[in-house]
Amino acid sequence: MSTSPPGPYPGSSPDEQSRAAALVKESAPPAPPARKLGPFPVPTLARHLGIAVLAAVVLAVASAMIGDYRDYELAEIAAFVVAVAGLTVLIGLSGQISIGNGAFMAVGGYTAALAFLHLQWPLAAILLAATAAAALAGAIFGVAAARLRGPYLAGATLMLAVALPALSTQFQSVLGGDQGLGFYINVPGFLGASFSLSRWQAWFNCAVALLVLVLLANLTRSRVGRNWRALRDDEVAAALAGLNVARLQTVAFIVSASCAGAGGVLLAVWIGTVSTSLFALGLSIQLLTAAVLGGLGSLVGAIWGSAILVIVPTFLANFATSHGMTQAKSSSVPILAYGVVLIVVMVAFPGGIQGGLIRFFNLRRRRPADYHQEERGTT
Repeated sequence: MSTSPPGPYPGSSPDEQSRAAALVKESAPPAPPARKLGPFPVPTLARHLGIAVLAAVVLAVASAMIGDYRDYELAEIAAFVVAVAGLTVLIGLSGQISIGNGAFMAVGGYTAALAFLHLQWPLAAILLAATAAAALAGAIFGVAAARLRGPYLAGATLMLAVALPALSTQFQSVLGGDQGLGFYINVPGFLGASFSLSRWQAWFNCAVALLVLVLLANLTRSRVGRNWRALRDDEVAAALAGLNVARLQTVAFIVSASCAGAGGVLLAVWIGTVSTSLFALGLSIQLLTAAVLGGLGSLVGAIWGSAILVIVPTFLANFATSHGMTQAKSSSVPILAYGVVLIVVMVAFPGGIQGGLIRFFNLRRRRPADYHQEERGTT
């Protein structure tokens, strides 16, 4: 009498396991082949690094041509790109809903501020330490979040977004309470005394954002990324196929929290202070809005969403003020615009801005003969 090894779920038959494995294989396609540059294949990492280097050159040239105010905006966009990219990977690939990533940004921001004030570490070391602190917080919360699903997970992350930043009022002697913690960033000496602080902030934030995007792009193309897609498409089938669901969900939370923590550091570097109001619940809602607007699961979409998050409110507020609206009324215009734009994008482009652009250019590339062939096939 032959016995088959037990499946990941007790009582699962070999037929159920084989069907689940086939479903996961379809949901998680193999890694795409390396693209070719002429006769030579280009590995994924080298291709992503090449794109990042090219983007760094373009950003450096653009930063030299724009003023301090635009550099200031560029630094803010880069800070949000890091946080939104981690969130879009969490929701778009692993299928977990989070409304509390602003709390992990608070962990990174406050850790960076404390290190600046009490340890005087180099900026790179502070970034690594704050990112590790946020990753630890994400691991602790991720273990508990792995047991929650749907609205229960969303509610738990919402509670985290409300409760964690409020700890600063309970430990005022350390975290500064409502006043927060202020610190000052110096421009490195090798850049010269005439180098502006806003340009240095833009360069540093953009460099970190490009590095994070390269790491995330390679992670999503790896086996872990493919397992996340299988988990998102059918969690039960993924478990029956042998994937460790709880571990994959926890790893996704750690990655997302790490990105949020790094984004919190960049945001603190950009503004020069951390406080409860900076990491309030509205920040978590803004991150989620930017991820949805750009396109869940798309790293390029994180750039689109972050740019809208930074540029549109300032533009609309200035436009409303210039047309005679009071400051109190003009401050509510960006909130209304967020709602309108979000509804329009969700109705017209369910895949976000990046998904809409991909769909548009794919339709433009198709030949008229393709449409005639489709019509003949449907008649």
